[in-house]
Amino acid sequence: MSLAPKCFISYSHDNDLHKEWVLNLATRLMKNGVDIILDQWDVRLGGDLPFFMERGLTEVDRVICVCTETYVSKANTGSGGVGYEKMILTSELMSNINSEKIIPLIKNNDASKVTPVFLQSKNYIDFRNKDDYEKKYIELIKEIHGESTKARPALGSNPFENSESPIARMTSISVSQYLNPNFSDKVDFDYENNDGRYIIGAGSMQFELYFSSASNGAIHIYNAPSNIEGVALAYGASSFSDITDASVLDYTSSSRTPKTGEFITLVNRSGFFAVIKLGDIKARNHGAERSSVSFEYKINQNKKSAF
Repeated sequence: MSLAPKCFISYSHDNDLHKEWVLNLATRLMKNGVDIILDQWDVRLGGDLPFFMERGLTEVDRVICVCTETYVSKANTGSGGVGYEKMILTSELMSNINSEKIIPLIKNNDASKVTPVFLQSKNYIDFRNKDDYEKKYIELIKEIHGESTKARPALGSNPFENSESPIARMTSISVSQYLNPNFSDKVDFDYENNDGRYIIGAGSMQFELYFSSASNGAIHIYNAPSNIEGVALAYGASSFSDITDASVLDYTSSSRTPKTGEFITLVNRSGFFAVIKLGDIKARNHGAERSSVSFEYKINQNKKSAF
C-alpha cells in the first residue's frame, strides 16, 4: 500500500469564517487520502509555533499556500507567522529553484498581484469563484495525488517509419484528428471516417465512441469498444442536469439508437460516467450529402453518476 501524500496548509488567520473554510478544505482532503498538517489540529496551547512551522514545511510532500490579500501582504512584508513560513519556503525554493512543492491557492483576493512575490513564478489554482469550487477541488486533489487532470496520451509511432505507402502514412496522421481530450466539448463527426470511432476524454476518463448509420435523425452507438462497459438511453432527459443518477439506467443492450436531441450515457471500465447529447444526425444512405453526427458531451471527473 502506497504512503499517503503529506501536505502542510499555510494560511493567514484573516477571520473566523476564513479559518473555517480552511478547516473544511483540510477535512475533505484528509477524507480523500491526503495527510494534512494544520495548526488548528496540530498546535496546542503553549505549543512551539516556530518548531511546528519549520518541521511541517520541511517534512511534507506539498505545501498549499492559501493566498488571500492578507496572506500576500504579510508574506511580502515578512509579518507574523506567514512571514516566518515565507522565509522557510523561500530557503527551500532557493535550494531547488524548479521545485513544484508549493501550490498557491487563490482565495478572497482581488489584488492585481494575487500571489506573494516569492511565488509569482508558480502556477496557481483559483478558488475565488464559489460556483467553481467542486471543479477546482477535483483539480487540487488530482494534483496532490499525482493524477494529471489532462492525462498524457500514449506516444504513437512515427507515421513516416516502417512504411513506404503514402496512403498508410496519411491514414496514420489522419486518425489522430478523431480524438478530443477535453472533458466537455462539442463535436461534429463524419462517422463514415475512422470506422465510425471517435475518442473523448483522456487517461482513465477516456471513452471510445462507436457510431453507425441508422437514418436521418437517428444513429446507432455501441458498447463494443474495449474500454466501454455499457451504454444506455436517458429517456425523457431534456438537459444534462436531468440525469441525477446514470448508474440506474439500463445498460443491458450492446447498442442504442438515440434520436436528435436525446441523451446517451456511457460508463467505461474505469468506472467513470459520460453523457452525450445528440445534435444533428445525417445519413448518406438515406439521401444526405454527408454522413455526420454532432453532439455535446460531458465526462464526470469524480466517478459520480449525477450530472
